[in-house]
Amino acid sequence: MTAVAAHLSDRPARARHLAGTGALLRLALRRDRVMVPAWVLALAVTVAAMGSSFEALYDTAAQRAELAGSMNSNSSMRALYGPVFGDSIGGLIAWRMAGFGAVLAAVMSLLIVVRHTREEEETGRQELLSAAMVGRRAPLTAALLAALLANAVLAVLIAGGLSRSGQPAAGSLGLGLAIGCTGMLFAGLAAIAAQLTESARMAKGLTGAVLGLAFALRAAGDAATADASSPLTWISPIGWSENLRPYAGERWWVLPLFVAAAALAVSAAYALTARRDIGMSFLPARPGPAAAPRSLSGPFGLAWRLQRTTLLGWTLGFLCAGGIFGGIAKGASDLVGGNRQTREIFERMGGQQGLTDAFLATMLGMLGMVAAIYATGAVLRLRSEETGERAEPVLAGAVGRLRWAGSHLAVAYAGTAVILAFGGLALGLSYGVSAGDIGGHLGPVLAGALAQVPAVWTLTGLAVLVFGVLPRATTAVWAVVGGCLAIGWIGPSLKFPQWAMDLSPYGHLPKLPGAEAAAAPFLWLLGLTVLFTAVGLAGFRRRDIG
Repeated sequence: MTAVAAHLSDRPARARHLAGTGALLRLALRRDRVMVPAWVLALAVTVAAMGSSFEALYDTAAQRAELAGSMNSNSSMRALYGPVFGDSIGGLIAWRMAGFGAVLAAVMSLLIVVRHTREEEETGRQELLSAAMVGRRAPLTAALLAALLANAVLAVLIAGGLSRSGQPAAGSLGLGLAIGCTGMLFAGLAAIAAQLTESARMAKGLTGAVLGLAFALRAAGDAATADASSPLTWISPIGWSENLRPYAGERWWVLPLFVAAAALAVSAAYALTARRDIGMSFLPARPGPAAAPRSLSGPFGLAWRLQRTTLLGWTLGFLCAGGIFGGIAKGASDLVGGNRQTREIFERMGGQQGLTDAFLATMLGMLGMVAAIYATGAVLRLRSEETGERAEPVLAGAVGRLRWAGSHLAVAYAGTAVILAFGGLALGLSYGVSAGDIGGHLGPVLAGALAQVPAVWTLTGLAVLVFGVLPRATTAVWAVVGGCLAIGWIGPSLKFPQWAMDLSPYGHLPKLPGAEAAAAPFLWLLGLTVLFTAVGLAGFRRRDIG
């Protein structure tokens, strides 16, 4: 041991801090050998396939110019998708995928970084690894390198796929770099969150909140201006992605913004990690009172205490999103004009009813799909409690497994209805105020929001099923949720076949408000929810803990 210590002391300080980085990077890549390739390939294929879809939908320059003009003239659509900078096929691909692809790359990156930093510390594995010849900064470096590799491969695949399909090489490279650089920037922000918070869940939530704020700023800025020149757009990294303008006179000078911001975030993360002990955080949990309240005398009170902050954050987020979407809904009817293709996209997303109702149904569908992220995270809190060895002390008392699991599931299922109800209320009130008829619009919009609940519950039940029967595969649930988001977001514009749309539970819901609602789809989805939940709980009751 003395010889080893002497050897280490002779090495430069920086080398000592990075010792073991290669081994940790290989470990991270091995652990992510399924999740990361799935994210990268799915996103790259989606972007590459977008060109052929636009060629089929808008096969003439006049049609593409009409689409670009109609989108840019409507603030509602600019807030949702961003402005169209070029009416070529490549320009339409960049319009449709620059923001959406950047968001997905950011989610992928934050999951990678948090998983290999704060989650390792939370479970105690990092302390064991650090007992070996592992430098202080090696875990963070390995996590950032894993994220960098994933985003670099994603950028290369996007650029190569679009170039092979006949799109200009410069624009293809610009779009790939815009998406990949956004992902790397949020990897740096996730690294900061991992130092600030005490749990992986809080780190993901904090980074996700920053991502949501970036999207909201981009939406507000694009709604205000038709050329993405608003200061709000320039504050948002997602706005940088679209302002690089692939296929529309690329602004290569935007790339240094990504590099500088990512370098600043990574430097801040390194500075923070050097000033804390393993397992500690800069935002530690406050000590509770000496005597616990009566609400913590049972498992439900504990589950509520653990999940109430997350539920409050999601509720506030849905209130803000609903207010924004309702405020811009009044201008949706001005979008289409005589553009048949644009009307068809709206009808596939929001139904065959009036265009404003179709827009409202589309926004409510988006809220429903995003709510599945909350519900899945709430269910998988059970798995994090289990792997963190916090479930065993609870179950060692007079608490049965089903009672403990059911307390968390009650919060997950009820919380889903709560956040959708608040989102629907905000959207209905905002649209009612702008349209001058609150009483006539609030009820139908709120009903449309609550109509999304059975589909979200179906995915929630699927998460329970995987947790109970295949606990090691719980990360695959996120891939299913992401797939449903992709189907609902890009399926209508790409004219996915009906069987593909039906793979998502949202494809079976009526498009409310405005459409005819039948009981059968809701009953089928609720039946699947009950079945998935029952099988998952039965499996959890019979398997080993941990």
